[in-house]
Amino acid sequence: MTSETPFQHLTTDPAVQQMLAKAKENHISTVWDRYEQMLPQCGFGETGLCCRHCLQGPCRINPFDPGAETGICGANADVMVARGLDRAIAAGTAAHSGHAKHLAHTLLKMARGQAKDYKITDPVKLKKVAARLHIAVDGRADTDIALDVAKAALADFHEKDTPVLWAAGVVTPGRVEVLSKLGLVPKGIDHEVAEIMHRTLYGVDADPVNLLLGGLRCSVADLAGCYMGTDLADILFGTPTPLASQANLGTLKKESVNIALHGHNPVLSEIIVKVAGEMADEAVAAGADRINVVGICCTGNELMERHGIPSCTHSVSQEMALVTGAVDAMIVDYQCIMPSVASVAECMGTKVITTMDICKITGAEHIDVKEETAAENARQAILQAIAGFKKRKNKPTHIPALTNTVVAGFSTESIVAALSKLNAKDPLAPLADSIKSGNIKGVCLFAGCNNVKIPQDINYTKIAAKLLKENVLVVATGCGAGSLMRHDFMDPAKTRDLCGNGLFAVLNAIGEANGLGGPLPSVLHLGSCVDNSRAVEITVALANYLGVDINQMPVVASAPEPTSEKAVSIGTYAVAAGLPTHVGVMLPVMGSALVAKVLTQTVKDLTGGYFIVEPDPDKAADMLLQALNDRRKGLGLV
Repeated sequence: MTSETPFQHLTTDPAVQQMLAKAKENHISTVWDRYEQMLPQCGFGETGLCCRHCLQGPCRINPFDPGAETGICGANADVMVARGLDRAIAAGTAAHSGHAKHLAHTLLKMARGQAKDYKITDPVKLKKVAARLHIAVDGRADTDIALDVAKAALADFHEKDTPVLWAAGVVTPGRVEVLSKLGLVPKGIDHEVAEIMHRTLYGVDADPVNLLLGGLRCSVADLAGCYMGTDLADILFGTPTPLASQANLGTLKKESVNIALHGHNPVLSEIIVKVAGEMADEAVAAGADRINVVGICCTGNELMERHGIPSCTHSVSQEMALVTGAVDAMIVDYQCIMPSVASVAECMGTKVITTMDICKITGAEHIDVKEETAAENARQAILQAIAGFKKRKNKPTHIPALTNTVVAGFSTESIVAALSKLNAKDPLAPLADSIKSGNIKGVCLFAGCNNVKIPQDINYTKIAAKLLKENVLVVATGCGAGSLMRHDFMDPAKTRDLCGNGLFAVLNAIGEANGLGGPLPSVLHLGSCVDNSRAVEITVALANYLGVDINQMPVVASAPEPTSEKAVSIGTYAVAAGLPTHVGVMLPVMGSALVAKVLTQTVKDLTGGYFIVEPDPDKAADMLLQALNDRRKGLGLV
């Protein structure tokens, strides 16, 4: 297919290539069309040298030609760039922590008996989290423990005398010491976001280094929000264990009521999956064979890791699900939802249904979802999907006959459980020994989005392929996980071909010990964006086991195709945690040599982490490998 399509330069996914051809035929505008209309993009914006934070602007500084060297207020290029970066970090932190706060309120209402559609699905995880928070568990009812956990979570948002528990309690003791000395332990999650907005206001902080330190502290608050979101979702909906599923547009079915769940928060989607099972007869009465729920973006990752719900597509290709003509309702919550989906849905005769008061889209239907009425709200949405199927069932659809096998659901708990089959008394020993021996050279976390500036998925697949052959253990979250699953990196049948001999031996030994009759997949799916916390948890556990800090571990992170400000905040907290962190799209900081140097060099002396900015995937893979080798040498490993 790829040899016959004119769309290879836009996406490496053959299914999306087919849908782009259909979109062009039907004169449907896509994200790629709109990107082309934006070219050439603003050079001032690309370098971070456009400021519109006050009403005297916008101001711009040209770093290449003589002219204005400051904005109207006197802010120079370094200040302008640092302020812009800080605001991106704050936005990403607000998004992840808003997700976590939503879950905290849901847990609180459930514990008080106000949200009867929810329950404690994993009481073991509840007690584990409570113990970490120093909340008593012995002899207490689960709902009482949950109430205290929810209150502790909500307390982490406002400024208080004690540190944010989901930050100070989840990293190594050495990392707490480093962050404390630098003043980077957040006082409250919402407090840090508000302080960034204050200090980047007209006429406040004009010291670029001080601004960047504030951004680092805010990013640690983002880590807290992510970690909290993962913990609370596991308590409410279950901690993932490995299961088989499928990915790509072929997961849509012509004869089914197709519901695409899109966004990031599982509070509604979990209930829709449950209620959809209860409404199967109504779908059959409408002429369908069943209700087919598929996921898009991180809501899809949440559902895949817990229920094996197939993942339809991710990130930049979200419109393509609608172009198939097979989606009867796209139900969205929040984050990473292109407003264009409503326009594409209208062209295709389907519906987009928004569900959250902070995320409405002109042209979409809206159902105001509340935890107290979640099942009733889910039923309303599903009935609209069934009605959509009735209108659609005799019309042609264009579903690419392409699916990919995926094994997902690798939480920290499930990884430790799998390792325990090799060494029940000391589960981390097999992993640590494999790193020491070189069978595993190190670990790389892939995170982030797809970016329309890059042929979709190409950076992920090229970098991952090279690292795997060099025996690097690869884990992935978010739409990065989506990219890799759509190219067979999560199919255990492909592990032998993708991995170096040492890594394959480890993955095969774990798989065989767990009765799989073969290896684990070459890339381990850790879940959604907030589930980057699982990678942090695994790294911290290994660092504590080896008696070192995170900045000494042979662990790196990569966001090869980032788009959202959430990717900026995640990358920054990875640097604060002490990790070399690759970004495959130029950050809007190149207009300041000082800021660029701080992010890529100076910060290394402070936290041990640093940014690697490299758009070329082959060069990026080499730089990540070099960083891993440097870490290994530091530990005395060959």
